[in-house]
Amino acid sequence: MLRATFKINFHCFAMGNKVFLISDLLMSPGCGVPAIPPVITGYARIVNGEEAVPHSWPWQVSLQDYTGWHFCGGSLINEYWVVTAAHCDVKNTERAVLGEHKHYSNAENIQTLNISQVFKHPNYDEFTINNDISLVKLATPAQLGTHVSPVCVAETTDSYPGGLKCVTTGWGLTHYGWYPPRRLQQVALPLLTNDECRNYWSSKITDAMICAGEVLILSCLYGDSGGPLVCQNSGVWTLVGVTSWADAFCSTSTPTVFARVTKLRAWMDQIIAAN
Repeated sequence: MLRATFKINFHCFAMGNKVFLISDLLMSPGCGVPAIPPVITGYARIVNGEEAVPHSWPWQVSLQDYTGWHFCGGSLINEYWVVTAAHCDVKNTERAVLGEHKHYSNAENIQTLNISQVFKHPNYDEFTINNDISLVKLATPAQLGTHVSPVCVAETTDSYPGGLKCVTTGWGLTHYGWYPPRRLQQVALPLLTNDECRNYWSSKITDAMICAGEVLILSCLYGDSGGPLVCQNSGVWTLVGVTSWADAFCSTSTPTVFARVTKLRAWMDQIIAAN
């Protein structure tokens, strides 16, 4: 008899008078491994960043309004679910575009999917921008393949130390005041500890936030909000942060702030299990 042993992590949580036991099988198997490997040569923000290899970040989502205008990014975590920022205020009348590298190009085989439900974190605070995360459920499943595949999601017990180089992607501004680029940009940035980040942003930084960046490298976020901050381990990319906020004028002296996925993973699991 042939036997196989699998290790599966389970999460237990309560909703009302019910207790749910769910596994990591909620997240797609084979996550975090692009069919087209990314090539990262620059260590700058998306301001002065670099164009990504087309389709090398296959979980990147463009959230667009009915006119096709890109207003926020997102990350595909399985065929039905996208993670983005709560402050993006996504509506179910908008749409998620997958498999896109260049905006407004007719040469790409993109997937334009309707949105059935949007779940904003119940403790999101629009003034402090704490718990800045939303889950978007797609009306029809994404067709996974070379250009579209999910990212892995950080576990609540995972630890990401200061100094670790990670990558954020998006179609954000490349210079303050300029038009955003049509092609997907990428940026490699070191993580900061929250104590280090508070040296820049003081008490604005909560445990549900994580920072990344370097002094003397510009930062812009318009069009990047909601997009991924991913870190690599053993060839697998994991979603560690959701692009949240930074200096409004692309300051060279302050890091970018992301929603910390490890602190928000339990809520994500609850929503996905119940819907």
